[in-house]
Amino acid sequence: MGDSTFLDSDTIVAIATPPGQGGIGVIRVSGGLVSNIAQSLLGFSPKPRYAHFAEFKLNSDVLDHGLALFFPKPHSFTGENVLELQGHGGPVVLHQLIETIITFGARLARPGEFSERAFLNGKIDLVQAEAIADLIDSNSQQAAQSAVKSLSGEFSKKIHRLTEDITALRTFVEAAIDFPDEDIEFLADEKLQQKLDSVLAQFEKIITDAHQGRLLREGMTIALAGKPNAGKSSLLNALSGQTSAIVTDIPGTTRDIVREHILLDGLAVHVLDTAGLRASQDPIEQEGIRRAETAISQADQILLVVDANETDQTDPHVLLPEFSHLWRQNKHLTLIQNKIDRLEKTPALHHINSMAVIRLSAKTGEGVDILRQHLKQCVGYEDRREDIFIARTRHLNALKKAQDFVKQGAQQLADRQAELFAEDLRLAQQFLGEITGEFTADDLLGEIFSTFCIGK
Repeated sequence: MGDSTFLDSDTIVAIATPPGQGGIGVIRVSGGLVSNIAQSLLGFSPKPRYAHFAEFKLNSDVLDHGLALFFPKPHSFTGENVLELQGHGGPVVLHQLIETIITFGARLARPGEFSERAFLNGKIDLVQAEAIADLIDSNSQQAAQSAVKSLSGEFSKKIHRLTEDITALRTFVEAAIDFPDEDIEFLADEKLQQKLDSVLAQFEKIITDAHQGRLLREGMTIALAGKPNAGKSSLLNALSGQTSAIVTDIPGTTRDIVREHILLDGLAVHVLDTAGLRASQDPIEQEGIRRAETAISQADQILLVVDANETDQTDPHVLLPEFSHLWRQNKHLTLIQNKIDRLEKTPALHHINSMAVIRLSAKTGEGVDILRQHLKQCVGYEDRREDIFIARTRHLNALKKAQDFVKQGAQQLADRQAELFAEDLRLAQQFLGEITGEFTADDLLGEIFSTFCIGK
């Protein structure tokens, strides 16, 4: 990954515990001057991986006392010499220690610089580095468990396995290029097609799991869609537990997107209440409908709200035929039959042609808990599957680009274009390498690690 000798020339220090008062405060030091700093601060050279109770001194002045632990390179988190000081958690004491260590030759660490050095020194890959920040930022038990899976390398193993299979494909194809007289036989081999089909199947599985992992990390975006007066704004208010949107009997009340951020047992949900979908000559309402279409097309989940008193139709293409393009091949569409309080129907969830249909009343709240549970299940929030790992948008984008090149390569294979097939496989490998950090631009690294905590 990187050159630890270069990194050791610059020693960094930071407080690793949250700001404010606490029983314990932790300071971390990493780099080439750690041994000298330990000698100056403690008055002795600490034994590796041994907890010393010691006084932390500046000359003869005692600044604090606590535990000192020394981890020699390369057997440390960063791959460099690391000193960890566990003292009292007062901010004045900790900052005095930081200032003292800086006088001994260290500098303050940038956000995420400890994890960045661990990555550059080959201790972790980029997915694992990001999982550290995701674990710290987790807002639910499920998200935390998924982040731990990524940190332990579950996601990286899947990427490496997929990369190895693509490498095997490339080896097979490049053998055909090296023996041009026999390339037709090589490319027509059933084993080659089977390997290609296996790679494409792996992509589908990993992308599905990564999508779930991204929703667990970043939250789920839901668009409320439907005709005017179907009860979309009432449903938004029912989900959020407060009056976020204006509710009236006048069609077209909602013109712009109304956004609300809510938590479902710790799962972040971003709800977008959109303008009612209908033909309109009003230019302002037309603009609202245009924005609604954009929000609906980009949402992770669409809740199509209908007035159950007006229709029992469940086919979205029949309900809103002029907006059929919004529902076409959409796997993330739930039909909400609202206002059942007027029909004296009981709330329920059932499926029609794999589409979830929920009966509820946004006005009385009946059935809203069913919807909340359904939304959590949509992202696997309460699913204890072993293969759910945390993921980010950049992971998903890179996976899809790699998948596109493999699909393009499949067409090149069908056309017996060995060189083009091999090049598409190479580009697919490159995008997979961006996920783990094997092929990553420096500006991307800076952007990723700048979001980390200082001291991590």
